[in-house]
Amino acid sequence: MGTQAAEQPASATTHPASVPAHTGLLIIGASQSGVQLAVSLRALGFDEHITLLGDEDHRPYQRPALSKEFLQGTVESESLIFRSNDYWAEHNVELVKGEYIVRIDKDADGSGVAHASSGREFPFKRLALTVGARARKLDIDGGDLDGVLYLRNADDALALKARVGDATDVVVIGGGFIGLEAASSLQKMGKNVTVLEFGPRLVGRAVGEETAEYFLQAHRSRGLDIRLNTSAARFTSNADGGASVAAVELQDGTVLPAQIVLIGIGVIPNTQLAEQLGLAVDNGVVVDRFALASDGSTVAVGDVANMPNPVPGSEPGERIRLESVNNAIEHAKVAAYSLTGRHEEYAGIPWFWSNQADLKLQIAGLCNGFDATVLRRDEERGKFSVLYYRQGRIIAADCVNAPLDFMAVKNALAKGRNIPADAAADPATQLKTITTDS
Repeated sequence: MGTQAAEQPASATTHPASVPAHTGLLIIGASQSGVQLAVSLRALGFDEHITLLGDEDHRPYQRPALSKEFLQGTVESESLIFRSNDYWAEHNVELVKGEYIVRIDKDADGSGVAHASSGREFPFKRLALTVGARARKLDIDGGDLDGVLYLRNADDALALKARVGDATDVVVIGGGFIGLEAASSLQKMGKNVTVLEFGPRLVGRAVGEETAEYFLQAHRSRGLDIRLNTSAARFTSNADGGASVAAVELQDGTVLPAQIVLIGIGVIPNTQLAEQLGLAVDNGVVVDRFALASDGSTVAVGDVANMPNPVPGSEPGERIRLESVNNAIEHAKVAAYSLTGRHEEYAGIPWFWSNQADLKLQIAGLCNGFDATVLRRDEERGKFSVLYYRQGRIIAADCVNAPLDFMAVKNALAKGRNIPADAAADPATQLKTITTDS
């Protein structure tokens, strides 16, 4: 990548001229889950040719740093690359970049041909969809102005980074993980940042009320202007009618100056190809416990997959779509087993993280259906944890700057053990010392 390493994450290399007449496996989506699927298959002894195809003109890269370290310029783009070109060549994986698949013709035995918008064709024996999700767009007057941005992939990050230097005021729409991570980064870079959240609390889909309130107060104390129950009415340009955004007008008539508007209001799973194939789709591609889609041959992995809830003790028939690096890795391993003729179920406990300024959030498990919480707070050390219980058993935890709490809960969940709520209430108690078998 040479001298451009700091400015061009995962830069493109030359497209391969062709792929074998029938690749053993075509993986559509050069994502975390796509990369992990290829790596896991090779570890399991799968020796047929693999084609790993992505629609971006970049080598596969890590996404989490885009809203933090890459935006702030504290990591070079080359460090975000998953694997070297030599790795792919040595492991008989054809990496194809910049090709967008528009149609797939598939036979009953699982083989077929994928057709790209460029006219190229990619024959395959088996198919994997690791196509992830796309940023949800905000339909609003002025949404097409220059400077109205999203942050989902490397090109989005480059566009944002290119504008930051000339900006003074930034409005972030959406108080979820991406919005808060980017807002914290931009504030650290000296920008005046306002966060608009339509709902009554931050990170509403991922954490409980106590954690949401903690983040609200913590970010406000660090200087972020966060406005809940607030939405934008329109984006406007300067009085001369220029093409660049200059302000955000709120529903109550308030006008906020903004040279950058960053929108982070969630994602939509990329189910277009699955729908064209006639696969079952419901908030993602519906898969079984072994990552197999409804046709019995295609695997769907990661953010795009709607799968049976893998958490022990989940209700029968409960399904979930998980958006996390951990899930992309663990689910890809499940799919790799399926493709090699083995049935191995999801082995790990879902976990997530989000770094926002000096607030390091780690989440173990899923808090869906909790009926009680235990709050552990150590003001002196800046630690905060909420433990979630259902019928007296630990099911999840939100841990801020409390890695020992996180590991104790994660390990307890993985081993089917419990952490009694009454004993956990004392923040001085190490949770690993009170974990029980019942």
